[in-house]
Amino acid sequence: MSQFFQIHPETPQKRLINQAVEILRRGGVVVYPTDSAYAIGCHLGDKQAADRIKRIRRLDDKHNFTLVCRDLSDIGTYAKVDNTQYRLLKNFTPGPYTFILPATSEVPRRLMHPKRRSIGMRVPDNAIVQALLEELGEPIMSSTLILPGDEQPMTDPELIRDRLEHELDLIIDGGFCGAEATTVVDMTDQIPAVTRVGKGDPAPFQ
Repeated sequence: MSQFFQIHPETPQKRLINQAVEILRRGGVVVYPTDSAYAIGCHLGDKQAADRIKRIRRLDDKHNFTLVCRDLSDIGTYAKVDNTQYRLLKNFTPGPYTFILPATSEVPRRLMHPKRRSIGMRVPDNAIVQALLEELGEPIMSSTLILPGDEQPMTDPELIRDRLEHELDLIIDGGFCGAEATTVVDMTDQIPAVTRVGKGDPAPFQ
């Protein structure tokens, strides 16, 4: 049975943020709001929690997890970017984009695309996520909360609780945060390529 926290979307309660981070650190699977729909996430180093997310979403080993970061300071640890790419990332973060980048050796192999050694990274513009990341001190390993058979992400915390309360450790209700997934930009080659159009404007990358 999952816990259910109602956290203020603009001024997150510190006590609840601290409790949520403790759940993540103990191997919990958490649903939380972002700037483009709800996401499901866990601690970066926890294989069992990652496997639970795969079961909930019925993902195969080819699925690219995303590292949700507080700011670009994590990029150099987990991804390889040149100066031009870094400037581009700086212009569009925080925001509703996921960037696919070449992964460094710091990224656990199971999180990478098996053939391309790439990793998704994103910096959301959402006060609750920012507070979680600040307290946690490292990225959250995440995936958009799109359940099997659904085409759109889940958006209503009460419905999420109805469907998933026995499979999650925590649901954070941060109110409505949008119904679109992120726009995905592949930056593993010299020229960026938009591979999914979502909430973020794709025009700058086309």
